[in-house]
Amino acid sequence: MTDFLQLLLSGVATGAIYAMAALGFTLLWQAAGTINFAQGEFVMLPAFAMLIGMSFGLPLWASFIVAVVLSILVLGAAFKKWIVDPMRGTGVVAVVVATLGLSIGLKSFVKAAYSAEPHPFPSIFSDEVFKLAGVTISYSDVGALVFAGLMVLGLQTFLNKTITGRAMQAVAQNTFSAEALGINVKRMIFYTFAINAILVAVTALLITPTYLAKFDMGDNIGLKAFFAAIIGGFNNSRGALLGGVLVGVLENLAGAYLSPAYKDGVALVLFLAVILVKPDGLLGTPQERKV
Repeated sequence: MTDFLQLLLSGVATGAIYAMAALGFTLLWQAAGTINFAQGEFVMLPAFAMLIGMSFGLPLWASFIVAVVLSILVLGAAFKKWIVDPMRGTGVVAVVVATLGLSIGLKSFVKAAYSAEPHPFPSIFSDEVFKLAGVTISYSDVGALVFAGLMVLGLQTFLNKTITGRAMQAVAQNTFSAEALGINVKRMIFYTFAINAILVAVTALLITPTYLAKFDMGDNIGLKAFFAAIIGGFNNSRGALLGGVLVGVLENLAGAYLSPAYKDGVALVLFLAVILVKPDGLLGTPQERKV
C-alpha cells in the first residue's frame, strides 16, 4: 500500500508537469486554431537556454528568467508572427505540417550547434526524502507538484477572474463576436502565445532534471502532453490537467506493476481508449468552431 501511495504521488507530480505543456496545446487551439507539434521542442529550447546561461556563470534562477524572456520573444512572438500568422488562412493542416517541420529543424539545430549528448540539469528542489505515514516522499516530487499546481491554478484564476482572461476566453469561443464587442483580438491571441511560452519554460525547469537536457528530449514530452490534452478534452483547459495527471499516474503504475517497457505506451493506450468511447475527451464538449 505504501508503495502504491508513493507511486501515486510521484505520478501526480509528473502528470502536473505534463499538464502545463498540455495546457499550451489547448490554449493555442482555442485562441488561434493552432496545433503546435513542436511543443516538445519548445520545452527543450528553454532547458538549453538555461544551460547556456549557467555556463556563463549565471545562477539557475537568473538563467530561468533569461530563458522565460527569450521564450516569450522567440517561442511566443516570433513563432506567432513568422509561422502561425502567415498560415492561418490556409487551414489547420498547413500549420500542423509547418510545426512538424519546425520540430525537426529545432532538434537538428540543437544537435549540431550544442551537442547530441544528454546533459545533467540541476533541480530547484532538494533530492532528500522524508516519510509521512510510512510513505517515502521526495522533496522534488512535492516541490514539482506544488509549483506546477500553483501555475495551473494561477492560470485558471487569471482566465476566469480578470478582464484580460475573460477577453481571451471570448476570443477562444468566437473570434468574430469578440472583435465586434471591441476586444483587441490580435493582442489576446498574442497573450495566449506568450502564456504558452512561459508554460514551456516552467515545464523545462521542472522536468529536465529527470529527462536530462538532450536535443530529442521533447519527443516524449510533446507526445505525452498532446495525448493528455486529447484525453482531457482539447477544448477544455481543465481537461489538460486531468489528462496530464492520468497519464503521469498510470504510466508510473504500469512501470512498477507490469513492466518498465510498457511505461511509455500508457499514454497511447489511454488516448486510444478515450477517443473510442468519448472522442471529445473526458471533459470536452462537442462544438462547432470558426476561426
